Amino acid sequence: MKRLVLAGAGHAHARVLVDWAREPLRGVELVVVSPHALAPYSGMVPGWLAGRYRLDEMVIDFAALCAAAGCRWVQAEMLGLDPDRRELRLSTGEVLGYDLLSLNVGSTLRPPDGAGGHVLAMRPLSELPTTYETVLADWRQHSAHTPWTVTAVGGGPAGVESLLAVLARLRQLRPERAVHGGLVTQDMQLLPTVSSGARRAAARALGRAGVTLRLGSTWCDTMARTSQLVLWATGAQAHDWQRDVLRRGRLAVSEQGFVRIDAHLRSVSHPHVFATGDCAHWEAGTQPLPKAGVVAVRMAPVLSHNLRVVLGAPGRVVPYRPQRQFLVLMATGDGRAIASRGPFSAAGAWAWRLKDYIDRRFVTRHTLPSATAVSKLSTASNTQERDPA
Repeated sequence: MKRLVLAGAGHAHARVLVDWAREPLRGVELVVVSPHALAPYSGMVPGWLAGRYRLDEMVIDFAALCAAAGCRWVQAEMLGLDPDRRELRLSTGEVLGYDLLSLNVGSTLRPPDGAGGHVLAMRPLSELPTTYETVLADWRQHSAHTPWTVTAVGGGPAGVESLLAVLARLRQLRPERAVHGGLVTQDMQLLPTVSSGARRAAARALGRAGVTLRLGSTWCDTMARTSQLVLWATGAQAHDWQRDVLRRGRLAVSEQGFVRIDAHLRSVSHPHVFATGDCAHWEAGTQPLPKAGVVAVRMAPVLSHNLRVVLGAPGRVVPYRPQRQFLVLMATGDGRAIASRGPFSAAGAWAWRLKDYIDRRFVTRHTLPSATAVSKLSTASNTQERDPA
């Protein structure tokens, strides 16, 4: 009996489980390891922050997926691995052996100590709900009418979307209480990875929300003292175990700690280890891939296929071929969104409706209410999709 371990409740592993539920491999034990059973879908997080989705509407239930796929669910945090001995060390104290390992553990952020009153780190997503509920409770219950300042650190889509969403939510909950917004980024340009038209649309949305922009600036103690809420949305960082050679063994990683993978999504040092999404560093091309949910979603069918082939299913491993351009849909917290693909952009309520449709469809395809629904949902997930955003 071979053992495949999926470490992490990421977007790519959700696809692997749906495929497995439809067509399991004989002679293979499938084990899923993650500290949280409910995995937020990244595309819906801004809408949830703004109060447009309930928590249950934007999460994928991995425990339910495991039940439908007939696999073992282990609720634990991965503390490290020995890739030579093919063993994982878990927070429960268990040492879990494997024949084949797939890593889809996402990334994290490390805000500095004393960053402000409340700090919401936009990664890891699994920790957002608890922290955000604390923020909202404080906002609702505080008797004073003194204004708050909410500052986002990071000028990418995560910083822009989260700031606009949180401002909209706080104002909706207590319209009589003033709240000010600020955005700080080291870049001299807002949203440097999207089209110029999308940047202008985002600047207009931030202006309508009363946000003060500080381009080419770094976070400082003065901003910390004057911010009641800080949204930390800087670049993705690798988990502690990835950065520590004593905890990752001889697994090859980049300078930042991300797992180095080839075109087939396999570790360049240990072919029995696969990695996808934010935790991976793509080495098959001239440019690194962005740390974005759409990348993990697009890697998912390749990962699912290649894992099965390595475990004995017919066929050959296939390479992942990144898209040169993909659709970016950024919610602006007011029932509108900004669409950007290559040099083209547009904005409006229609873009939010498109984003809402795409995001809800993704979550639905990975929600298995019963084993009898697996075949239908798996077939649907194989149809051509728009780019999730």
